[in-house]
Amino acid sequence: MIAAVTTTFDFAAYLEATRLQVEAALDGSLGPERPESLREAMRYSLLAGGKRLRPILCLAACELAGGVAEQAMPTAVALEMIHTMSLIHDDLPAMDNDDLRRGRPTNHKVYGEANAILAGDALLTRAFEMVALRSPGVPAERLLAVVGELSLASGAPGLVGGQVVDLECEGKDVDLETLEYIHLHKTGALLRACVLSGAQIAGAPEALLQALRVYARGIGLAFQIIDDILDVTASSEVLGKTAGKDLTADKTTYPKLLGLEESRRRADALVAEAKAALAPFAQGEAGALKAAPLLALADYITSRDR
Repeated sequence: MIAAVTTTFDFAAYLEATRLQVEAALDGSLGPERPESLREAMRYSLLAGGKRLRPILCLAACELAGGVAEQAMPTAVALEMIHTMSLIHDDLPAMDNDDLRRGRPTNHKVYGEANAILAGDALLTRAFEMVALRSPGVPAERLLAVVGELSLASGAPGLVGGQVVDLECEGKDVDLETLEYIHLHKTGALLRACVLSGAQIAGAPEALLQALRVYARGIGLAFQIIDDILDVTASSEVLGKTAGKDLTADKTTYPKLLGLEESRRRADALVAEAKAALAPFAQGEAGALKAAPLLALADYITSRDR
């Protein structure tokens, strides 16, 4: 039954329609900040386009848990703000030192390093405002759980901790366990927060939250494996960012450790595990339809070209 229903799901239409909804919400999320230069720097990176997978994952998880996507939209926006902050800061000379992001100059190249750092800081703090103060109709205890999840994802247990280990490992031999630690924190932690927070907004039971943790781990590692593969196989024009940066920085990647073919097989296996975790919640026609976006998003992660 699942296969029969999900094959009729128009993922491309869903992805585009939801992306446009997210773009509209992002555009309305930044008020008249002062000074204007700060607002411009924040909007420059936040509205620079992209796939918007993280907020879409949040909205899809909310719907799977029986919620309404509109309730989760402020949290979805918050997640994209945290993601954008991480990109601004990752691109800084003290970090990955990149000049190109989403097909145009990085934030610090346009606004200077100090303003880029502050724009990232402002987006991070605005993210928590979005959840705590701009989520009408959501019970306070659910919002508190979301704030906790976003804190874990964006701080030392997540993005920050993963970035530190990543920087410390440049130019060193790294084993697979350490590599997966880095990516489960740098990339995986925020993806985990996306699916868990969306479900928490809807009041999901623990059984579904646990399944989503397994799903998020699978897609988080698979996402990074595909990123590593694309870094050595795609052009900067296609990626919208500088290709070959990991090689230049002498970073350990999945292709470097496992080779391209084995890396691809590992990504496929992780996606299969992620989808299997949701199988109990995709039973019957109604369940299959609710789960279809998350199942399709898992497949999309390994089939993307940027």
